[in-house]
Amino acid sequence: MLHCGSLQHELISTMATPLDLHLLTTNIKQWGLSLGFQQVGICDTDLSVEEPKFQEWLDKQYHGEMAWMERHGMMRTRPNELLPGTLRVISVRMNYLPAKASFASTLNDPELGYVSRYALGRDYHKLLRQRLKKLGEQIQDYCHDFEYQGTLNFRPFVDSAPIMERPLAAKAGLGWVGKHSLILNKESGSWFFLGELLINLPLPVDTPQEECCGRCVACMTTCPTGAIVRPYVIDARRCISYLTIELEGVIPEELRPLMGNRIYGCDDCQIICPWNRFSQLTDENDFSPRATLHTPKLLDLFNWSEEKFLRITEGSAIRRIGHLRWLRNIIVALGNAPYQDDIVLSLQRKLGLNTMLDEHIHWAIEQQMTRRDANIVNVQTSQQKRLIRTVIKGLPRDA
Repeated sequence: MLHCGSLQHELISTMATPLDLHLLTTNIKQWGLSLGFQQVGICDTDLSVEEPKFQEWLDKQYHGEMAWMERHGMMRTRPNELLPGTLRVISVRMNYLPAKASFASTLNDPELGYVSRYALGRDYHKLLRQRLKKLGEQIQDYCHDFEYQGTLNFRPFVDSAPIMERPLAAKAGLGWVGKHSLILNKESGSWFFLGELLINLPLPVDTPQEECCGRCVACMTTCPTGAIVRPYVIDARRCISYLTIELEGVIPEELRPLMGNRIYGCDDCQIICPWNRFSQLTDENDFSPRATLHTPKLLDLFNWSEEKFLRITEGSAIRRIGHLRWLRNIIVALGNAPYQDDIVLSLQRKLGLNTMLDEHIHWAIEQQMTRRDANIVNVQTSQQKRLIRTVIKGLPRDA
C-alpha cells in the first residue's frame, strides 16, 4: 500500500531541478579545458559595430579574389542567420605553436622553405570541430537533466563558415584584436586557433579584455609586403598568406622578391610581436610538425611528384592548395635564393608543364642569372634581418 508521504517523496524526487545558467557556464568552461582548449569565453551575437568596417574593407577590394567574402555579405556579422535562434557564441582557443619552431633558422636559410607554423601538423579544422561538437553534446546532456523549456540547438564553426571569429573572440574576452588583425592574449600571445559554438541559451557573457598594443607598430613595419595598410586593416592582395594560399593564379611580379623563402603562409607579424614572448607551446600531438615539412630544402620539395605531394600532405591544411600552387610558391622562393646551377637546371626541367608555372619559372631563372652576373650573395631584406635578430635575441626557445 502506497502512503501519501511516500507518494509525495516520489513526486519530489522525480521533479526536474531548474536550470542554473551561471552554474552551467562554469561547467562549460571546465569542460572546454578538459577537451584541450586553453580558454573558453561567451558573448552575445551583436556585431553591428563591425558591419560598416567590413563593408568598407570589401569596397576597397582588400579581399582580392576571395569572392566568397563578398558573396555572403553581412551574414558574417550576424551569427543568428547561420543558426536561427542563436543567443550566445561560445568562443574557444587552442595553442598550436610547436616546440622548436625554428623561425630564425628557416627564414635565415634561403635554401629552405618556410611553412607557416600552424600548417606543420595535422589540419586543425576537423580536430577543433570535433571537440566543439563534444562540448555541445555535453551541454545538451546537462540540460536534459534539468528543467529546460525548449529544444537546445548548437552548431560548431572553425574558420570554415561566414562568421567573424576574431571580433567574437575579443567580445568573449579571449583577447583583443591586434594591429595585425589577429587576436592577442596577455598570457599566450597569438599562436592559437579559434573556434566557435553557436547556441540558443541565454548564458551569462564575459567581459572583453582591454586593448594593449599601445603605440607599438612592430607588425606593421615588419610585414614584408606592407599588407597592413593601417592599424587593424589588411590588404589581403599584398599579404603573403593570401598570395601563397588563396590566390589561384599568377603572383604579381612586384611582390615576388618580397616573399623570400615563404612557400605557405607567413608568420612575420606574429614572430615580431612583443606579446609572443609569452606564447605557450601546444600539447596536442596532432600539431607536431611533420618532418618533411619542418625546415625542408626547396629543391627537395620542388622535385616532389603530385602523387608524393598528395601522400605527404594528407590530413594537412597544405593539401587544399594543390600541387600546382605548391610548385608556383616554391618557384618564387627558388627565384629569391642565391644563385645555384642546380636551381636553374631544376627550373628549366619544369618548363612546359603549365602556362602559369612557366611565367614564374622564366622570372625565377632571370632572377638567378642576375644574381650570378652581379655576384649577389645576400638576398635578405633589412626587415628580415631585423626579424631574425629579434628572434635569436628575444625568443631563443623558438629560434
